[in-house]
Amino acid sequence: MKKHLIATVFGATIALSPFTSAASPDFPHLETVGIGEVVAMPDMANIDVAVSLNRTSAQAAKKASDDAIAALLERLKKMGIDKKDIESANLSLQPQYSYPKNSEPKLTGYRASRSVTVTVRDLANLNRLLDGALADGLNRVNGISFSSSKESELKEKARMAAIADAQAKAKSLANGFGETLAGVWEIRYVDQTPIRPVMMRMAEATADVNATYQDAEITITDRVNVVYALGE
Repeated sequence: MKKHLIATVFGATIALSPFTSAASPDFPHLETVGIGEVVAMPDMANIDVAVSLNRTSAQAAKKASDDAIAALLERLKKMGIDKKDIESANLSLQPQYSYPKNSEPKLTGYRASRSVTVTVRDLANLNRLLDGALADGLNRVNGISFSSSKESELKEKARMAAIADAQAKAKSLANGFGETLAGVWEIRYVDQTPIRPVMMRMAEATADVNATYQDAEITITDRVNVVYALGE
């Protein structure tokens, strides 16, 4: 009788894979999932800062927010930040009301909000930029994420590690069950997204912006599904 052996090694997230519903081959085979991971020090950061303030009139609220953004953009220019590394969001202007008991809502003013996202290519400038943004009137730090200018190189290392992991698992399982690998039958691959740590996320910019970010790390992951045919 022809034997039929299927061995599957699943990673922690294999249940989410689009390949789990694929039809299994009708011959003895073994499927492995290789996981590769590379941890690196970042050399770039993306920061998202914003101004959100209330004024009694829409015009005053808009002017105050525009003045804060203009001051920040001028600061970035003096720091040598390229225009392509700066994204300024449109103005959001919303009426503000109070709600007295047993009476109609009362208009109390307007809230204006604008945000700016900046790519910082020299982490030595990060704290200085944050301090300057706060001094210019921006009062929210929505988030800081880190990345690497060598992401393609790091991704390739993670991919090679994932391939090696899949191969090692396949050999170990085949040997453990007294089987031999007859070659790769199918390779399934979906590009992975690197994990970027968010180092600061808060409602108001009251944290110590002089805290160091030099110990930040980014993790680049990759994964490959491989189906091996088993020998007779």
